[in-house]
Amino acid sequence: MKTVYIIGLMSGTSLDGVDLVYVKFTCLDTYSMEVLCYETIPYSHLWKKKLQDAFYFNTKKLKVLNILYGDYLSELLNRFIADNGIEKLDFIASHGHTIHHKPEKKYTLQIGDGQTIANKTKQKVICNFRVQDVLLGGQGAPLVPIGDAFLFNKYDYCLNLGGFANISFTENKNRLAYDICPVNIVLNHYVSKLGLMYDDKGVLARSGKAHNGLLTELNNLDFYISDNPKSLGYEFVTDVIFPIINSYNLKIADILHTYVEHISTQIAIKINKNTTVLVSGGGVFNTYLMERITDNCKATICIPDSTIIDYKEAIIFAFLGLRKSENKINCLKSVTGASKDHCSGFVYEPL
Repeated sequence: MKTVYIIGLMSGTSLDGVDLVYVKFTCLDTYSMEVLCYETIPYSHLWKKKLQDAFYFNTKKLKVLNILYGDYLSELLNRFIADNGIEKLDFIASHGHTIHHKPEKKYTLQIGDGQTIANKTKQKVICNFRVQDVLLGGQGAPLVPIGDAFLFNKYDYCLNLGGFANISFTENKNRLAYDICPVNIVLNHYVSKLGLMYDDKGVLARSGKAHNGLLTELNNLDFYISDNPKSLGYEFVTDVIFPIINSYNLKIADILHTYVEHISTQIAIKINKNTTVLVSGGGVFNTYLMERITDNCKATICIPDSTIIDYKEAIIFAFLGLRKSENKINCLKSVTGASKDHCSGFVYEPL
């Protein structure tokens, strides 16, 4: 038996902030974990705008931002370590922040330079978990399912409601997973036009009315009938989802109501009745969304404690780092479509 202490670091597409979680893993024949402390650090308006604008940056500006963002993450990590009196730390596992995700072109970019973080924190860093998978012909996403399989395997499905909805489950002894549809990245975009960060408990969405034409067009998108594995990026939202929604010129409340119905419809298609579903991610706090998912799915929806809801992805990226440190498989071809199972991630030692 061995015990490993890791900080997992995650920034999601919804740009809520940086999630930091300090986890103790105990490794024997199976893995067990204990979350020791955690924190979400919201982005300043300046950083949020930088990360949004970075989608349009050229290569030179992205290289500069990669280093600057590594500096920023290092500051957050050093403060987190100091504030929580962390002394035992084997390494940091960083997902970074995704700017581009184009697996069909064998390209994905998560910024937050690993060497910069290692140097400034004086800790070993494991990061860039998606790059190798994309080069092996995979989608580079979703990567969380291997953590679901080892850490949350008592549930039939693990559903995450973040910027995008993704799901994982075991079928015929293989772990399968894929992105279902955009979630908070769309909902938050439209409520921001009202000066809000998010639709608290889904109150605005509940007050709106469904537009059948928009709902039908969204549900009939080619992405939803294509074969797995598949993954989504911000490009899908900007190039496909936003133009469709904007073409209807609806009130914000009606957009939200219709889009929540779209989300719950797509999720229900993927989940069998009379099963158990562990749900995590910020979407759990959207009461109206959860009601519609529950009504449409006819499954037992299991909502864990707030630590798992908020930090499950950061915990699992810590776990991916653990598997990398053990030189064990942490990316599954059954999930991503890569040519083989493999051990992904780059390791940086402080210089």
